[in-house]
Amino acid sequence: MPPPQDVVKIAIQMMGAIPQLIELNQTKPLAAVVKEVCDVWNLGNAEHYALQYVDGQQTYITESNRAEIKNGSILRLTTSPDQEAERLHSGIQSNNLDVKADSLKKLANLSRDITFAQEFINRNGLKQLFLIVEEGNDIGEILAHTLKAFMELMEHDFVSWETLSPAFIKKIVRYVNTGGMDASVQQLSLSILENMVPSSRLLFELVKREVTLDRLLTHLQVTNQQLQLKAMALLIALLLNASDAERRDMMGYLGERNIRQFIHKNIIHASEPMGDEMAHYLYVLQSITLNLLERRMRTPMDPYSQEQRELLQFLRHSAFESENEPSAGTVSAERRRSVCVTEFRKLGFQNHSNPAQDLHRAPPGLLALDNMVYFSRYCPSAYSRFVLENSSRDDKHECPFARSSVQLTLALCEILHVGEPCSETAQAFYLMFFGQDHFFQELFCICIQLQNKTWKEMRATQEDFDKVLQVVREQITRTLSLKPTSLELFKTRVNALNYSEILRLRQTERMHQEETLAVPVLELRERLKPELLELIRQQRLLHLCEGTLFRKISSRRRQDKLWYCRLSPNQKVLHYGDVEQGVQSPPIESLPEKIPVADIKELLVGRECPHMKEKGSGKHNKDVLDLAFSISYDVEEYYLNFIAPTRYEFCLWTDGLNVLLGREMTSERTQSELDILLSMELKLRLLDLENISIPDAPPPVPKPPSSLNFCYDFSPNEQ
Repeated sequence: MPPPQDVVKIAIQMMGAIPQLIELNQTKPLAAVVKEVCDVWNLGNAEHYALQYVDGQQTYITESNRAEIKNGSILRLTTSPDQEAERLHSGIQSNNLDVKADSLKKLANLSRDITFAQEFINRNGLKQLFLIVEEGNDIGEILAHTLKAFMELMEHDFVSWETLSPAFIKKIVRYVNTGGMDASVQQLSLSILENMVPSSRLLFELVKREVTLDRLLTHLQVTNQQLQLKAMALLIALLLNASDAERRDMMGYLGERNIRQFIHKNIIHASEPMGDEMAHYLYVLQSITLNLLERRMRTPMDPYSQEQRELLQFLRHSAFESENEPSAGTVSAERRRSVCVTEFRKLGFQNHSNPAQDLHRAPPGLLALDNMVYFSRYCPSAYSRFVLENSSRDDKHECPFARSSVQLTLALCEILHVGEPCSETAQAFYLMFFGQDHFFQELFCICIQLQNKTWKEMRATQEDFDKVLQVVREQITRTLSLKPTSLELFKTRVNALNYSEILRLRQTERMHQEETLAVPVLELRERLKPELLELIRQQRLLHLCEGTLFRKISSRRRQDKLWYCRLSPNQKVLHYGDVEQGVQSPPIESLPEKIPVADIKELLVGRECPHMKEKGSGKHNKDVLDLAFSISYDVEEYYLNFIAPTRYEFCLWTDGLNVLLGREMTSERTQSELDILLSMELKLRLLDLENISIPDAPPPVPKPPSSLNFCYDFSPNEQ
């Protein structure tokens, strides 16, 4: 008798027959199991049948995946993958358009299954799909089903994208470039091209040549969000796979064509809310644009470059143009040199005689010089006022323009992550980035004036330079955290956050910290912790019950496929399953797969996860590793792998799963929220003690009196 774990109780259905309830012996060959089922229903040719899941993706049961069958699973007896592949292979060649359309529709659905896909490809089925597209006789629904089936088959990586015929590629390109085409056909065509781009350099150059940037910009201006999304995905794929020179040229052309305005008007301010996928692409576009500054940032100034020396002289002339420049005929060279040294000192260069030395450090390199020149050209009055105002001060109290510009440029590069690789999952972009040309330079112009303003508010001297820069950096980061929608709003808010306000915020935070460090307060914190931790646990479980939309990410590209996972209301079962794009919160009944909480054995995170150890996982960057987690379940230790959409979701899910496993919540979010809740609760409890110092120790208890016979006698006999 086999051990219990080798036997699962399942139901098997067939159209027009009474379902069978069987005990499936996992050690018995699958062919023998199918034959037994066929014999009960008196079906011959058992080799022409196979078992398939009823729910979800309706995957075929094979020897390799049969171990995933759980107690209570419902299967269907259906045509075997090879027979179905043969039937559909004939159906898509039919002259009857209805038969052909139905066959292609079913092919698109079944192609998600790897077993069926292998059978269909082995019959040279891809060639038939190529012919349907290349002949170009079919349009609309038939063409859309054909392209969908092709995409699903290619997802399994049985066939290289480099094997596509030139005629097929030419047709796909034509669908993208032709106006008035069916939107679903154009979306699928854009997805096909997006997959081709990273496959080889040859295909990248072909797509870049045939699908113009102007055409992609046209697609970005439509109201169809899915078409916008696919066009943006192709554009990002082209930019990421281009060489540095090609990327620079492409971004230059897109800037000339006002891509920023298209995005600002048609995507950011569209009538429909933006999805996570589009938010990620906008983040990548922002990152690519800012990284164009990296070359200048990492290039030190060359003191022998005539062009760079002229830029330095331009800064000097722009600041002191009202002063009489000594002419070559009236004064000596030594006198002219002395004037230059004096003016470069007034400009705030530390090396007055050779200002190029100040820009030799990279980063920020030449980017600091570019920012100074931009400020002097486009904000001439503010530039002159900055320099002349400080040159008239006492030497100790002047704010050095050049030194401030160099350090501020470096700070902005660090804050905006210039030169860092793009995250595969991040969605955080600045709305004001797409609302302003020359974003980095304009931001610098605001912040350099902020530095001068803060310098005066702090009444700083040269020894205070680093302190001022630290305050300015804090002003910038605090304001950016408020997510201003425009540079004008950023300017208003950052200027309102003056030095006095920074001091007030710091003092408030410091006082709060000091209050919470008193011994009685620490004891109160410890008493409050269990209650508040329980509150956080309940919140985590409620979040798991609401569920989250997860995205499937492969090593090859960012996937469009989505799946949803949620905890049952009784907190005993995890339900999950694939969902279509646009579905936000599917009902629990629509999620076919189930994992009993009692079967969960372990929670894994980061590099410990199986999907981070798989082939190609080396391409995952730190962002993906920080969002990856898995659960192992059942006796055989199967795994359900997750990649959270955000770090916030990662923390909530790992905490919730730890609660279900009876373990401590370990995420940084738990500690942060516990601190916030403790702070709020302590403030409420200590409200009556405001401005009263709390002693570190309780007052001493007085000694007991020598006699306790001091009670007053209230007897009725008292006169």
